[in-house]
Amino acid sequence: MNDPLMVINDRCIGKDYPTYVVAELGINYNGDLTILCDMALKAKESGADAVKIQMRTPELCVPKEMWDIERDTPWGRMTYINYRHKMELGYNDLMEFKEFCLRNKITMFASVWDVEAFNRYLKWLSPPAVKIPSACITDHALLQSVWRANSEWDLPVIMSIGMSTEEQIKAAVRIYPWEQLAILHCTSQYPCPNDHLDLRVIRWLIGEFSDDFVIGYSNHSPGIIHCPVAVALGANIIEAHFTLDRSMFGSDQAASFEPGGFARMVKYVRATEDALGWDRPIVYGEEFDAAKKLRIIK
Repeated sequence: MNDPLMVINDRCIGKDYPTYVVAELGINYNGDLTILCDMALKAKESGADAVKIQMRTPELCVPKEMWDIERDTPWGRMTYINYRHKMELGYNDLMEFKEFCLRNKITMFASVWDVEAFNRYLKWLSPPAVKIPSACITDHALLQSVWRANSEWDLPVIMSIGMSTEEQIKAAVRIYPWEQLAILHCTSQYPCPNDHLDLRVIRWLIGEFSDDFVIGYSNHSPGIIHCPVAVALGANIIEAHFTLDRSMFGSDQAASFEPGGFARMVKYVRATEDALGWDRPIVYGEEFDAAKKLRIIK
């Protein structure tokens, strides 16, 4: 299994180092630890190099005007703020999930949505990496907390750029001297239609930042083809939402791969890596034999 430290530090591509594939478990487990563990194990079996969850403090991440709005949930009808609390894992569940991942040799890390969640993340999980979600790249207090923590933790940082302008992206990337940063293109729609994926933004990111940072792609489409296309365009990290069953409750389910689909996506990513091959023309030994038959030598 790949090491996220190596992926981000070494910045290797193609045959030199395989694409790092992350299964975004997100909130698809609906606060149920048993489902979460099952998802993590099946994601690994489907070819994921790592799995990712989300950690947030609902009072800090949910706009106050939304707190008392009622909605239907797996636990019945309740206010949105109470629903968000139901979706968060407490200390005991997180420790159990951490131990489950260790026993099963599953690399696990999280997106952090606020400073308090980030502090809990560091204290409770001693993670191998940290993700800053698209919603938070304009939260410079959070970015500063992550950057300062790296003096002690030396964490690779992965940042998605959905719903952000060029100026917002550059501000988030250049505001601190990041040493280990991966920037993931994405469009924050769930699911995202084909004509909003804008995969050529990966080329723009490579042109702007690849001398210093790793470039990747976070997929929000149920279409399998887009991830290998992103690899062909130069993405070194692929993140894709994962679920056991897309009919389960949750806003991210429709943008997620079930185990079979995720495994096919990884298969096509690996096939794309093989097909990309060298970046200069070469002549294979088999071609010399073909040349003898097909070329007229004068």
